[in-house]
Amino acid sequence: MRTPTPPDATPGRLRRWWFHRRNGSRTRILLERHLALALVLAVVGAGALVFSYREADRAASELRDPSARAVLGVAGTRLALLVSLDKASETVDAGLTGTVGQSEGHRVLLAAARKSLSELSLKQIDGAQGRATCDTVEGLVASYAQSVTDGTVRQADGSLMQRQRMAEARSLLERAGTGVKAHLDGLQRGQLEKIGDDTTLGPLQYAGWAVAELALIALLLTILSALRLLRRRCGRRYDVSLIAALLLTAALAVVPLGAAAVTQNRLADSRRALDAFVSRTHGDRETPAAAQEYVIEESPKLLTGLNDDGRPPWVYYTFLAGGFLICVLPAAGCVRRLNADYWRAAS
Repeated sequence: MRTPTPPDATPGRLRRWWFHRRNGSRTRILLERHLALALVLAVVGAGALVFSYREADRAASELRDPSARAVLGVAGTRLALLVSLDKASETVDAGLTGTVGQSEGHRVLLAAARKSLSELSLKQIDGAQGRATCDTVEGLVASYAQSVTDGTVRQADGSLMQRQRMAEARSLLERAGTGVKAHLDGLQRGQLEKIGDDTTLGPLQYAGWAVAELALIALLLTILSALRLLRRRCGRRYDVSLIAALLLTAALAVVPLGAAAVTQNRLADSRRALDAFVSRTHGDRETPAAAQEYVIEESPKLLTGLNDDGRPPWVYYTFLAGGFLICVLPAAGCVRRLNADYWRAAS
């Protein structure tokens, strides 16, 4: 199609370009509109896609560490304290207080519980409330340790004082609402609720995926329309950049969403496994010693399973590179044709 020649009264390079723009072909205007629309859709779709996938991957990373370790830490601390109390009570009931080797078991468990509690104050994921709970538990455990130590030391006035001190220790540990066990159970519930919130898709995540998929579908249609325009009006059967953008956009509309869906299913399974783990350690069917053995055996397996929930970092960066390319490739295809057929001629 022949472009009208500007009149002599319109001097200057810029004015000539503006004249050709206003009086140019319909094809050039359509290509420029496709270019602008493709850029907007690519930026919106790629941005929403990368954000949504990053959120899903972040949830898997947080469940692996520190969330799961915090849940395991509470269970280990709680059971170590309960088992130490049982062993101390057995020592007192058997009249073996003061005997070398017989009264050391509960001290070892108590030391392990206090070490686990100090680590838990750093691992817990329940925020300021969790830190306050850990501080309270540390004070109660210090009092419990003093009571149980006094209760397992042979007293001059006989077993009455020992029984009183052991009763005091049991009260500090098992008292409803204000004991060590109650505080640790409350911390555990708060952590499990936070894990549930972090591993469940919220309205923002659903909106992000919806925006990403709609934008990518619209970008696919825009690229198809641009290819049809080039074939029908410019005699170009195909453009390499646009075809590459078409295939890459189709892949990005399917692969990240599928990967995120698989990750969410794995997270749901891991969350159910954590719930079952906590329920088993709180059950009445087993003694604290048996529950402690279960925690020691199952904790490594649980952590190994959680390590398989997420994706390696290179997957995220591959999607990030793909999002960048779907912004560049459609623009490159349209700009090359506009520059070759229209913009260069207008200058």
